[in-house]
Amino acid sequence: MSTPLSDTALDQLFRNARTCQFFDGREVSDEQIHAIWDLLKMGPTSMNQLPLRVVWCKSQQAKDRLAGHAAKGNVEKVKNAPVCAIIAMDVDFHEHLPDFAPHMDDPKGMWDGAEKRDDRQESAFRNGTLQGGYFIMAARALGLDCGPMSGFDNDAVDKDFFADTPNYKSNFICSVGYGDYDKLHPRAPRPEFARFNQLL
Repeated sequence: MSTPLSDTALDQLFRNARTCQFFDGREVSDEQIHAIWDLLKMGPTSMNQLPLRVVWCKSQQAKDRLAGHAAKGNVEKVKNAPVCAIIAMDVDFHEHLPDFAPHMDDPKGMWDGAEKRDDRQESAFRNGTLQGGYFIMAARALGLDCGPMSGFDNDAVDKDFFADTPNYKSNFICSVGYGDYDKLHPRAPRPEFARFNQLL
């Protein structure tokens, strides 16, 4: 049976972790990028769909290219991050299900056909967003900070980065690095349990 994580680990993952848009200049290595993927891919998705697709903009050229599609307030945040990842989803995730759901009978066939595209898109968005959350927690678990952003032109990013894979659709972007906590405002309030929960 698993045991609860230590308070130190919970602080790093949740209580002391912050959304960071400013970083201290240290680089993120390719090994760390691979380690984030190797952790996040273990999180649960429906039928093991694993619809997440990631473009890691690490070179300055790639970051500048992505920043060209960002809202004004996010341009410098993208350009100055050690890495800025495009968190995307594959609407045709079902093509890979024979590999990822071998325990099921014809998992691809369950989602095949143009008439099921809307259903695939809904499932890809839900499960891809789950995996986006795992992305953030994996990065935090490895000692890094994240700055997720939705202020960008999704259609422009898709045309620029996914022209050869039109079944890939961007969800959000996320900067990754070692946060500069001196530039953060105080943590915004979080609600108590009773405000938004029902225990029946």
